[in-house]
Amino acid sequence: ASHSLRWPTVIFLIVAAVLGAPLFVVIGGIAILLFSQSGGTLSVIPNEAYSMLISPSIPAIPLFTLAGFLLSESGAGKRLVRLFRAFFGWMPGGLAIATVIVCAFFTTFTGASGVTILALGALLSYVLIQNGSQTKFTHGLVTASGSIGLLFPPSLPIILYGVVSQTNIKHMFLGGIIPGAIMVVALSAMGIISAIRNKLETTPFRVREAVHAIRDSIGELLLPLIIIVGYFTGWITIVEAGAVAVLYTIILEVFFHRDIKIRDLPKTALKAVPIIGGVLIILTVARGLSYYIVDAEVPFKMSIWVQQYISSKYVFLILLNIALLITGCMMDIFSAIVVVAPLIIPLGEIFGIHPVHLGVIFLANLELGYLPPPVGLNLFLASYRFGEPLAKVYKNVIPFFLVLLVTVLLITYVPWFSTALVPG
Repeated sequence: ASHSLRWPTVIFLIVAAVLGAPLFVVIGGIAILLFSQSGGTLSVIPNEAYSMLISPSIPAIPLFTLAGFLLSESGAGKRLVRLFRAFFGWMPGGLAIATVIVCAFFTTFTGASGVTILALGALLSYVLIQNGSQTKFTHGLVTASGSIGLLFPPSLPIILYGVVSQTNIKHMFLGGIIPGAIMVVALSAMGIISAIRNKLETTPFRVREAVHAIRDSIGELLLPLIIIVGYFTGWITIVEAGAVAVLYTIILEVFFHRDIKIRDLPKTALKAVPIIGGVLIILTVARGLSYYIVDAEVPFKMSIWVQQYISSKYVFLILLNIALLITGCMMDIFSAIVVVAPLIIPLGEIFGIHPVHLGVIFLANLELGYLPPPVGLNLFLASYRFGEPLAKVYKNVIPFFLVLLVTVLLITYVPWFSTALVPG
């Protein structure tokens, strides 16, 4: 291929992506094109793909995704809604708080693959609308909550970011807890304000109902606890934690709650395969592209440019927020981590940004990238799930997007939130 064809071909591939070509074809195509143009050996791409797939923490991704799918196919959502309803129903906006927490719980296990909206969207919006919430508020809240658990352990994007950036995964988990909680509180506050404004009914707290609800959902509540305690105390590695999550979920949902029949297990596992396969294919081709980017010294050149033209840490952070938001709209979070994180980490070092803080800024912005019109992934999923035109979904989600944008700016400019729990 001659040099004159390089950019037209790259533009063609990007247009193909916008028109719906699979992302891995586009990223892989660009990687092959750039390597062949620069006279590099194309065998680097499969080699990099292989080295990505054999890295020790990668099996955690399919394992946690499978555990998340098993949870979403079972009655776990209903049990958790009942539990949080029992505990928060007496508060104005109690059901909105329950919705946000249940979404956060599910997204933590499924990654931000949109599974939360598809699995729980109908149930959560039904419960809220029955209680008197307006449809547009309900759909906006569920859409915005669909990616809200990304910063809590054992979130897959955090694991992957730790692998790619070589940041301690335990520290990344600790760094995400307070910022993740801020986002949950912000959305919950919107629910409370809306409920007070619309004078929604509350349900009195009943000890008996609360006890029953705890007894029903104790299995699901213990799952993150077992994993987090096991992992943080060093009893199990992150991959073993994934295996424990799958085994525990199978025992809980198949044998204890009997929500999933044994004969349906393969069917449920097969539903998770396209997501797992999609993520792994994207990771492997993105690794080839990121190798080219590093090989062509792009991070080094960017560092020099940034040092030349940007002297203020805060100007850099504003530009970083904008760049990551756009990235979050255009790419899925997994490929963004593999391709974009290596570019940003050296720039963060120039301005002395704590590696964990940088990671949290990175993930919080990408989490927000699921929401902005016109291309945020959650918008399309919500439109499909609620059977509403996209324009209406945009309108519903904008207030939530703006509130979350404020929380992301807060997380970006106050490093304490990300570093307070991190040792040393």
